[in-house]
Amino acid sequence: MNDLSAESYRVLVVDDSPSILEIVRVTLTLHGFQVMAAESGERALEIMENEGLPHLGIFDINMPMGMDGLELCEKVLQFSDLPIIMLTAIDENSTIVEAIDRFAEDYMTKPVRTGEMLARVRRVLHSIGKFAYPLAQFVEVDENLSVNFATLTAVVQGKEVNLTPTETKLLYILMRQQGKIVSTDFMLRRLWPSDADFADEDRLRVYVHRLRSKIERKKHGVRYVFSKRRKGYVFLPEDD
Repeated sequence: MNDLSAESYRVLVVDDSPSILEIVRVTLTLHGFQVMAAESGERALEIMENEGLPHLGIFDINMPMGMDGLELCEKVLQFSDLPIIMLTAIDENSTIVEAIDRFAEDYMTKPVRTGEMLARVRRVLHSIGKFAYPLAQFVEVDENLSVNFATLTAVVQGKEVNLTPTETKLLYILMRQQGKIVSTDFMLRRLWPSDADFADEDRLRVYVHRLRSKIERKKHGVRYVFSKRRKGYVFLPEDD
């Protein structure tokens, strides 16, 4: 497989080991990826707030001096549906299973094998697909709407609007597939992956309605989220 136009993909690497962080950063950079590196979960959140989201996260599970990788995943996935690969030296099946079940698309064990890492990164990016908009601190949809996912805010016709974590994650899921119908089942699985009893179509409709009320201005002809009967929803700016 080629590098999937690697230069257009941003990867955030988080590890409290300077040597591991450097190996991963250099390897991905040499293969054309844009790499953001953080030595802690706290620093990773700062980077996302100031520089925008990556297309992929590679997070170490065991970071004992601050928030660990699972805590970081939990925080990031409150406001996005970022694909994540876990990096771990922990030889505990229960920890790896928890990471995969709750948060991650894949995992790698240390010591890092660069060939395997590149293959896993490419596989995840290929399966998830590229985010439909250029990623920056504020993701600009059009002149009426831009979004800062990390701060849970949108700017709607020049005015800042606060979003809830669920509204922000819902918007991320829809924007990633801009122009494509996102099925209701897929959205329920991604929004509430570990709470099947909580996830239902009625609850999803409520959140879609709340999101629309915040980012759309129908009386001015500004709409973004459209329902497709018995299929799902599509994010489609009027200009498209």
